[in-house]
Amino acid sequence: MKYETAGDPMTGLKWTRKTTEKIANELRCLGIKVSPNTVGRLLKEMRFSLRVNHKKIESGNKNPPSPHDRNKQFEYIKRLRKSTEGGNKPIISVDSKKKEQIGNFKNPGQSWQRSALLVKDHDFPSDALGVAIPYGVYDIGNNMGSIFLGTSHNTPAFAVDAITAWWKKVGSKLYPGASEILILADSGGSNGYRSRIWKHRLQEKLCNVHGINVSVCHYPPGASKWNPIEHRLFSEISKNWRGIPLESYETALKYIRSTNTKTGLKVNSQLVKKHYEKGQKVSNHQMKQISLVRGKIFPDWNYTIVPSKL
Repeated sequence: MKYETAGDPMTGLKWTRKTTEKIANELRCLGIKVSPNTVGRLLKEMRFSLRVNHKKIESGNKNPPSPHDRNKQFEYIKRLRKSTEGGNKPIISVDSKKKEQIGNFKNPGQSWQRSALLVKDHDFPSDALGVAIPYGVYDIGNNMGSIFLGTSHNTPAFAVDAITAWWKKVGSKLYPGASEILILADSGGSNGYRSRIWKHRLQEKLCNVHGINVSVCHYPPGASKWNPIEHRLFSEISKNWRGIPLESYETALKYIRSTNTKTGLKVNSQLVKKHYEKGQKVSNHQMKQISLVRGKIFPDWNYTIVPSKL
């Protein structure tokens, strides 16, 4: 089920692409005789539930991937994860969480209190101390998350700096001698597959400086909920601070660091005060300097960047 699970980063709800009949059939192949009804009951105990479609996705993409292409990419990522797990090659899932205003503002959810916490009646940005942009790096193999709390803009430069900081402080110690990192990312945002700066910064800041190959697999557009970081890390953080006003950056950092689960999730965090400018460009000449090896299947979604020989 771990390769077929998606989830909401805010509520923690989970869902799967498989039907109860398919799951029961696969279990029977493993020698476990179970009925589809029993599978359904077990799924409910694991917080899965039947859900209807919600019309919440903007129809702005004129050339969306076909269902066949989407499924083929899911299967490719699944095979790659299976072949990589268990070795000295880190698999990290990355993304940015919803931007939060820092101040005495309402935070959705409930918390145990003797009396209701009083917050401002409007969420005016002018009343905020600033914004918090959580960029996360989730180490799938070690069930460990690192959150870098930005204070300016969610840019590709910020995303790559966060991943580089994770490698220097955490990854290189957990995976000594590793020569490659596998990154699972969404198709858009600061780590989108079309971003030139994303690729250029990976080359300059991570590959060249640390001498490692970086392989990237992007989930198809509109499929971000399948990215493991969404339902294994972000949803747990949202549950941990629900109903608590994020009155200061230290409050946000404290609740991120105290996030844990019965499965052993551990989370560390740090504040990033560096200012990141929006709208930066990468020239065609700079793009030609990137040592990019595109995959045989969906080369825009799957590629490897290797240290430059220059």
